[in-house]
Amino acid sequence: MITLQKILPHPLKESGTNPTTEIWNKDLSFEKGKKYLVIAPSGKGKSTLLHCIYGLRKDFDGTILLNDKNIKKYKSDELAEVRQNKLSIVFQDLRLFDQLTAEENILLKTNLQDHKTLDQIREMAEQLGVTDLLKKPCGTLSFGQRQRIAIIRALCQPFDFLLLDEPFSHLDEANIKAATQLIKAECDAQGSSLILVSLGEDYYFDYTDKIIL
Repeated sequence: MITLQKILPHPLKESGTNPTTEIWNKDLSFEKGKKYLVIAPSGKGKSTLLHCIYGLRKDFDGTILLNDKNIKKYKSDELAEVRQNKLSIVFQDLRLFDQLTAEENILLKTNLQDHKTLDQIREMAEQLGVTDLLKKPCGTLSFGQRQRIAIIRALCQPFDFLLLDEPFSHLDEANIKAATQLIKAECDAQGSSLILVSLGEDYYFDYTDKIIL
């Protein structure tokens, strides 16, 4: 479980908070196995929220509990283990290694836990229409192609929570449907939860809860 206890990022604190928010300065929990949609316009802290949960940012008031432990209290090796086994993320800026091929980027992730075989990776690539891109350097791919590679990479590890930061922004309808089907299948197989932040699009998930940021 991920529990937020009256968290408020310092940059938002300085600029004032959205009075309609259901997250900032509130208490709420994200439970494993459920699907959450967090909706907000640009500049309200969607990426900041996920970065705080992932342990990348500590510049906030309040407390984030991951499995009843304050995320700020995790040591670096403990946080690394959490990111390998409990939390997976698709960053808005993707954070792929441009000089490596798409396949190499994915293998960097899955080899940490031997979570997926090469055949399974190629099957996911086929589902998302990127099989012919696997041997190409990520720096040569379009942003939409890179988004699909980043989604596959995020699914190639065990996780309790999948954090998705506007992961379909450069995909057309057909590719969004294919990606959501793949994500849903992997989440269901692992009994895991997803937290998707969006400008307002629902996409194709059956959400347990929709939250206004």
